[in-house]
Amino acid sequence: MAVTASEHGERRTGLLLEEARGVVDALLRRAFRELPPTMRLVCGYQLGWWEADGREAAGASGKALRPALALAAAEAAGAHRSAAVPAGAVVELVHNFSLLHDDVLDRDETRRHRATGWKAFGTPAAILAGDAMLALAPQLLASPGYGYRHPGPALAESLRRLGLAVAELCEAQQLDCAFETRTDVGLAECLAMAEGKTGALLGLSCALGALAAGAPPGVVRTMDSFGRQLGLVFQLTDDLLGIWGDPKVTGKPVGADLLARKKSLPVVAALGSDCAAARELRARYASAGPLTDAELARTAELVELAGGRSWAVEQARRCTASALALLDPVGPGPAPPATVGALPDSSALRTLAASIARRTL
Repeated sequence: MAVTASEHGERRTGLLLEEARGVVDALLRRAFRELPPTMRLVCGYQLGWWEADGREAAGASGKALRPALALAAAEAAGAHRSAAVPAGAVVELVHNFSLLHDDVLDRDETRRHRATGWKAFGTPAAILAGDAMLALAPQLLASPGYGYRHPGPALAESLRRLGLAVAELCEAQQLDCAFETRTDVGLAECLAMAEGKTGALLGLSCALGALAAGAPPGVVRTMDSFGRQLGLVFQLTDDLLGIWGDPKVTGKPVGADLLARKKSLPVVAALGSDCAAARELRARYASAGPLTDAELARTAELVELAGGRSWAVEQARRCTASALALLDPVGPGPAPPATVGALPDSSALRTLAASIARRTL
């Protein structure tokens, strides 16, 4: 039976993510040995390595998308993917620091089909473990045993970008929390929040990968822009899955975002419409009571009737096209050799972008 282009892309995506997960986990396991035992347990649990009682876990880890982007960006900038392993570890730490804290803020009880960090270990332990991950991130760039082989100016710029991205992420998270009590959230500010919350970290992933490859400033900026556009695609599709996704795939209850009256991108787009469905949706979001299963289904229907779903799908398509256009000067390139100094090859980045876009419902 012939393999379709989509199936081939999924297989290659799986290999890229598996490679990133393997090399980044190996580095992080070494680095985590320096953490106190209790904190190491929470951090390893968050990364899916073991259960809350310390037993080895199976199938609970994340997909390693951000590390994979860092490795692929290094390849697109002309280096072997291995040059960006410390960068991949850094963005994985920042990502999981934000998840630990986000779950506390949102009081989410499940992630990746099991209890969140605060639910398993308590709120103080989850917050402190997130802090430890964030503190460890710059060490993985700067320490001789972990960081860049030939740091030079790339190290200073990497650390600068790391600090800016974390600050942007925190600001966006604060806005996301503020949106919960506001009734006047506009689509433009919601998109800006999404870029800060998701796009900043994907942009950092790609920029750090390019810096690890010794890329010039213009290429680093292009990689950052590519990642930010891809981050919007990811957030749009994540918001769609938060309403219409299968809990067996998402690891969260059906309609979790609607149950929390979360002002996700499809919802904000729908609330801004001038139609009967939008007016009914606004009334439902203004009420504070819990939603029955029937009310939850009707709320999801209202978002779709008011155009929120179709808008998000189309916006994700446009952002994907914009991201891929940024890679055109690089080109698909030949298959990279297995040594440092490969020719620039953006095919891995394109594969990962296509995989993110395919999540759109």
